[in-house]
Parts: sequence; structure tokens; C-alpha cells
Amino acid sequence: MPLYEFGPNDIFINRLETHPTCHFLRYYNQTSTSVETAYDKVLPLFNTHDPTIKVDMVDPGFISLYEMNVDRDPAGDLIYPFVTKQGSLAAFKTISTEEFNTIPFGTMLTGSYPMSASISVDYQAAFSGLANRRHIFALKNTFNYYKSLSDHYAFSSSLGDKAEQEINLVSIPSIFYGSSIEKGTVDLRFYVTGSLVGQLQDTARNGELRQILPAGAHAGDVAGVVLYNEGIISLTGSWSITLTHTEEYVTCAAPVTPQWNYWGYYLECAPGPTVPLSSSWSLEFNGTNYIPSITMLAHAPKGELNHSNNPTYLDYNFAGASIVSAGSEYVENSETPIKNIVHSPYPDPTGSFAKETYITKIGIYDDANNLIAIAKVANPVKKTEERDFTFKIRMDI
Repeated sequence: MPLYEFGPNDIFINRLETHPTCHFLRYYNQTSTSVETAYDKVLPLFNTHDPTIKVDMVDPGFISLYEMNVDRDPAGDLIYPFVTKQGSLAAFKTISTEEFNTIPFGTMLTGSYPMSASISVDYQAAFSGLANRRHIFALKNTFNYYKSLSDHYAFSSSLGDKAEQEINLVSIPSIFYGSSIEKGTVDLRFYVTGSLVGQLQDTARNGELRQILPAGAHAGDVAGVVLYNEGIISLTGSWSITLTHTEEYVTCAAPVTPQWNYWGYYLECAPGPTVPLSSSWSLEFNGTNYIPSITMLAHAPKGELNHSNNPTYLDYNFAGASIVSAGSEYVENSETPIKNIVHSPYPDPTGSFAKETYITKIGIYDDANNLIAIAKVANPVKKTEERDFTFKIRMDI
């Protein structure tokens, strides 16, 4: 099998930038009496072994991080991660240092699949205290870092103090958006009984979420900011979106009008169902993914790659013996002719003999001649001695 080395102009390394769209709808399902989140408007598929369990074994609105145990029997053997306690002291993050120290060496430490992720909502009332605002205080430096985009990012300023004001953090795991959220694509909507009553967008591409709907006294006002690289939306808009509807958004005693800092938040009231029942929210944005791509040009020169070691390459209808026996040895007859496969429009005579092969695969090897990739063509390519080809191979990493 011949080996060819790529030339200096045969390899191109690029990076593709993609912007996939994500859509979330958060609502109260009165049939199941539970809060649900729909992801990308996709209805869940159910397990073939147990119709009460989803195919990917995660709740609606969640994504399976490694897509393990898809459509498996939940009562059977499931795939799980494991590691053995050794001198390297490797363990799972769910195992504390104190617990790890009590485990004997050689013990197998196990985890479970699937692991899932979805958006989360963290609402904090005004002056709720440091203990309840640990996530907010952890983002203090991050908020201040974005001040060059807008003064509304400032952790504490004349526009508000995030350490004390009523605030809502919507967290988006990076598996949904990749490297960052694309600027200018964030769209939040507030629905009441299925009707759109409010909408926010970062139209200025500076992270400010300005009210698009309803048009009125607060049209164009900033109701929050977006931390694009961290996947966090901070909502501080505390004005009433509509005065025609009230629900128990943040208190189980007195209904209040909808506000932007109530987006996606469901309050548990006991006794009774989860409220509010009539409100739902949607979030849409584009992520940013970078895909490294390698383009390789593989050449098949004229006069080369026209011989094959495949046994079917020889004419075994040849009258002479294709294998010569000499005592205890069996040797292929070197005089066995190559089968003529040249096409002719006539059954007799046949076409003049010419060496032909068909290229079906191209192997990619590293410097140590280890096969690292195989490229296949859709249909075999006929190679004659008069033809030369260049195959364009692209590999995304």
C-alpha cells in the first residue's frame, strides 16, 4: 500500500463559528400539577421498556450531558462512571474529602448516568440577606467587569444596588450556548393565560435588556442585563408589566401584578398547588460554538495507484494453475494475468487491456504511521493510468 506525504499546501486549518438557536418555555402543567420547562419545542419520547420514563431518562426541558443509557431498560444494567481509589487520589466531586479518606484503597467509586442540565431561576426579594445572595455576591467582580458595556452592569451605583435590590438570576448551563451567548439575540417573553403581555430584547447588543412590549411609560427601559460569557441573565425590572392581571407570584397571601423580576419564578404555597397557574415565560437566544476544522488534499497521481493486492484483481479463469505446489510449499503463480475489466460496448472483441482500480477509502496516518482516520467516498472512483485525482477531505474536531 503506497503512502504519500501531505505537501505544504495540502493542509488547511480553519475554525467554523456557528450560532445555534435555543428556546425554553417555562410553564405550570395543570395535568401533572408540576412546573415544567420545554426545550426547543420538542415533545419527549417515551422509553420502549417503560412508557412512564423518557427515552433519554431526563425530565422535559433538560438535556442529557453524555447521552448515556438512552432507551435502556431502567430495571436492567445501566452504564455508570467508576474510578478506583489509588495513589493518584482521583475521585468524583460528589465525594467529600472526609468521606474519601475513610474509603480503603482499591475500592471502586461509582457515579450514575444520566447527568442532566437545564435553566434555573433564583429569585431574591429586596434585602433578603447575605446568606440567600451568595450567588449574586459571587458575581460581583463579573458584573463590574462588564461596566464598559453599560452602567447597568455596575454591582452598586445610582441605578441600583444588587446586594439589596429585588433581583432574579436566570442561569443557563454552557452546554446550551457553547462559548458565549451571541449578542443581540436574547429575547424574553412574559405570557398571561397564553397571551403575550411583555417582551425584552438586547437590541443594542450591549447586554441591556430593554422592554419592547408593552408600549407605554416603560417602553425602552432597562429591565436587566446579560452576562454573555457566563450564561446568566440578571432581571431587576420592578415595574408592573400589566395592571389587568394579578397572581401570587412572590407571596402566598396577596396577589401582585406581573413584573420582570418575577420571570420564570414559581412560588410553592401550602396547602394548595404551585402558583402562579396562569403565567408562563419563554427565553430564546443564539449560542456561539467554535468548531476546529482541518481540510486535507489527498492526491492520486497519474501512473500510480493502479495495482491492487485484492485477490479479485487477478484472472482466476486463467488456464494455468494460480497456485503452484512445490513439495510442502504453495506459491502463487506469478504469471497469473490481471483480470481485464476495461469496458467495451461489444461482447467480442473485449476492450484493450489497461490497469484499472477503484478507490473506495483513503487512510490518514500520523508521523508514526498509525492510522488515525479513514475517509470514504460515496461511490467507488475508477482510477486509470491516464487519470489523476485530488480528494478534498474535511475533518471537524
